[in-house]
Amino acid sequence: MVTGSHAVASAGAAARLHSMFVDGAVDESALRASQLRHLIAESWQRSRDLGVNPDGEAPSGDGALDALRARNPLSGVMPVIRRLLVDDSAGAMVAVGDRDGTLLWVEGDGAAVRRAAAMNFIPGANWSETAAGTNAPGTALALDTEVQIAGSEHFARRAHRWNCTAVPVHDPVTRAPIGVLDVTGGPEVATPQALALVRAAAMAVEGQLAILRLTPPAPAAGPRLRLLGGRPVLEKDGGEVPLTGRHADILALLARHPEGLTADHLALLLDERDLDVVTVRAEVSRLRKTVGADLLGSRPYRLLGALASDADDAARAIRAGRVADALAVYRGPLLPNSGAPGVARLRTELAGSLRSAVLASRDLGLLRRWLDLPDARDDEHGWRVLRAHGDARARAEADGRLAAIAIDLA
Repeated sequence: MVTGSHAVASAGAAARLHSMFVDGAVDESALRASQLRHLIAESWQRSRDLGVNPDGEAPSGDGALDALRARNPLSGVMPVIRRLLVDDSAGAMVAVGDRDGTLLWVEGDGAAVRRAAAMNFIPGANWSETAAGTNAPGTALALDTEVQIAGSEHFARRAHRWNCTAVPVHDPVTRAPIGVLDVTGGPEVATPQALALVRAAAMAVEGQLAILRLTPPAPAAGPRLRLLGGRPVLEKDGGEVPLTGRHADILALLARHPEGLTADHLALLLDERDLDVVTVRAEVSRLRKTVGADLLGSRPYRLLGALASDADDAARAIRAGRVADALAVYRGPLLPNSGAPGVARLRTELAGSLRSAVLASRDLGLLRRWLDLPDARDDEHGWRVLRAHGDARARAEADGRLAAIAIDLA
């Protein structure tokens, strides 16, 4: 059970107090006289004073998620957080937020993650106390202390079915808060044991950040492509260059063909129709102006140096048998909006290799992560394997998905 400086109200009592408070039937003094924890009463009052809508949902953030992640020091210690807290089959999820309360990562049990999305508990959403009212990550940041919130203690009614434990993470030198670790799920995550686990993880993260501070910076990385899942981007010289779909197609194909491609061959890979080589030359010329002449050569068209990509990272992990690492990198299909036949082949090869590696691993946790991906939602065989070998919750989810697939195929 959640402990605190005041007696703990039962779930039913907390729910009744919440309804009366948000409806204006009781005031803060009545809350303080009740069995509601002082921490919760004070947070509810702040939430109401700030105009938080108890029937609303946490707003989506203003910033680009990739940029927010890249700027946050916790991005460098996510492997530590995943190793200590994330369990794909535990029925709970782990959220990592920045100091402003924006969730940067939400990972863990796939079914829990999908259910939580209904209240906008997703990466990019703002769960600060100012935006979402009383909740563990937001209130932990507001008070700069560890917090547990159980069910109806949340200010937002949509969160009343959830329990959560959150601990702020601090800069190891300045001790200023830089983010928050949160575990959200059923009653088991609002226990002293859960608090001890999240507290230990936060301490480990701060220790790892201190080590990274002492480590000399690595040499500047070379250019890098992001091709999986979202919009294509070239990371170059410490910045990000957004790419059009066609330019991303060209770079992905040239990265796959280091020997280079003639204009005729590139035209065939870009369009199954008869694409004019003059058009190809014009696109490559525009691409060179966008990414720099130091990256692209001519006669044949080729890359002038190494060009890393998240797709290559995933493929290498698959070849090395590191299926979990491949899934961590694989955010979705390679250039999902591309109709270029050469890119479609690359996309199919990578997804097929990952699927085969997941099934060969016989690891249900990895299978669940695969089935949560957009290009695996209709993997009938994968869902049948999960139904045959998973627990009751997994079987129920698999039955529902297989029924939907059958309707789609009818």
